[in-house]
Amino acid sequence: MSELHFVHLGFGADAVEYTEAWQEQRRVHGARFADEIEDTCLLLEHPPVYTAGRRTADDERPLDGTPVVDVDRGGKITWHGPGQLVGYPILKLPRPVDVVAHVRRLEEALIRTAADFGLETTRVEGRSGVWVLGDPVEERAARGLTLDFDPRLVGPSWPKAGKEGEEFDPRLNGPEYAPSNAGQRREDRKLAAIGIRVAKGVTMHGFALNCNPDNTWFDRIVPCGIRDAGVTSLSAELGREVTVAEVLPVVEKHLTAVLTTAVPLPRAV
Repeated sequence: MSELHFVHLGFGADAVEYTEAWQEQRRVHGARFADEIEDTCLLLEHPPVYTAGRRTADDERPLDGTPVVDVDRGGKITWHGPGQLVGYPILKLPRPVDVVAHVRRLEEALIRTAADFGLETTRVEGRSGVWVLGDPVEERAARGLTLDFDPRLVGPSWPKAGKEGEEFDPRLNGPEYAPSNAGQRREDRKLAAIGIRVAKGVTMHGFALNCNPDNTWFDRIVPCGIRDAGVTSLSAELGREVTVAEVLPVVEKHLTAVLTTAVPLPRAV
């Protein structure tokens, strides 16, 4: 692949509105497809915003009717906002185009980033993104960390959990079941979300890495449509403030190392 060029669109007080960044993505995407520019990664923060991928279900959206921006990426609903490093790598993929391989490369770069800060993360089969694994259920019980019941086992004795046969919605069962409290429950929790689109062999959208955001923003939605896990951040896991500015050069280092090693193959005849 070509060299990877980084563009800092705005952070902190200069955070970029989502629709403005989306428009810039489309402009850069067109330029990359035409080979007018090299592979480019836009890095930024957004003001608070919910965005929904194509597969988002109605019951995963905010209960209070908070506006959501519907976008053309894969995946489901998520939140972007202060304290979260967002990256939009706009790359011409090697041929034959392998979308899953691209997602795995983004995950690898973010796993290496977390490792540089002393945090072990991993992938979870069937769930894109970068994860901190929770304790096995039996260990949670031994430590007294489990709640009195598992609200995912829906039944008539737990009306808050919904009617028999309905999916559990953590937002209806109080803050102890909120996605932002998954660490206290010692459940799996997502550190970084990934959602992409590939058009004409060039990628759009990308990743969101939680550095030091207010993760209670995730409690209004079902993040990424996942009901039995939650969210976390570098700061929450490491017990110290880890800022976007601190993480930025580390992410750039690992994105460069991982994304520039994919070797294009000849186009099939």
